Amino acid sequence: MMKNYTLITGASSGIGCELAKIYAQRGDALILVARRKALLEQFQQQYSNVEIIEMDLSLPENAKKVFEITEQQGWFVERLINNAGVGVFGEFSETDLEQEIAMVNLNIQSLMILTKLYLQPMKQRNQGQILNVSSVAGFMPGPQMAVYYATKAFVTSFSKALRYELSKTNIQISILAPGTTDTGFVKSANLENSTLFERLKAQPAEVVAKRAVEKFGKSVIIPNWLNKLLVLSARFSPDFLLLPIVSFIQKSK
Repeated sequence: MMKNYTLITGASSGIGCELAKIYAQRGDALILVARRKALLEQFQQQYSNVEIIEMDLSLPENAKKVFEITEQQGWFVERLINNAGVGVFGEFSETDLEQEIAMVNLNIQSLMILTKLYLQPMKQRNQGQILNVSSVAGFMPGPQMAVYYATKAFVTSFSKALRYELSKTNIQISILAPGTTDTGFVKSANLENSTLFERLKAQPAEVVAKRAVEKFGKSVIIPNWLNKLLVLSARFSPDFLLLPIVSFIQKSK
């Protein structure tokens, strides 16, 4: 008999780790996936009923390996949280191509593969939840982070379409679209050289995670009223106004 699990990618820190804490404290069985095994093991020592998988999801074939492992172990994933993601800051003509290919692989390809593979058994049971972590960046173009914003636009569009396709099933698809959040993203994306986190106050990751769990099942979850205002403004602003504003907010120091 298969045991039901919540699987969280990018679970070693930030929003993913905070989500894991909430579900672990509720007593849910967890599968945590990340590159940094030592951090996953620390979490495993603090909470019971936690399985860990060390995997680099910037290599899309590893997404399939994660699924194969859970299938072999008989772990039914009833809740999938695609949280893993990275960014790259800088002018597109000057940023590193290999970094951006890895980012597209992680933010888009692995998310899509995991969603596809875990959705199929969910459909067989007609039960399940999927939370895809996008960003307010997914609702607008982003000069200085052109590829990152585009990957999040994919996540947003893909998740909305999937939600519609599954609207007559018992499977819930939600999008979490946080704004600036206090995580290791600043360092990994080289955003120390940007004014973004100076102009927009970052929310604590635990606050974003709590909001996500509270609102799971809603189409789009946007923590913080300012983030909602940003998304609403982007929706109704023409590009000739929107692009300079976004560029100004996160320009290089």
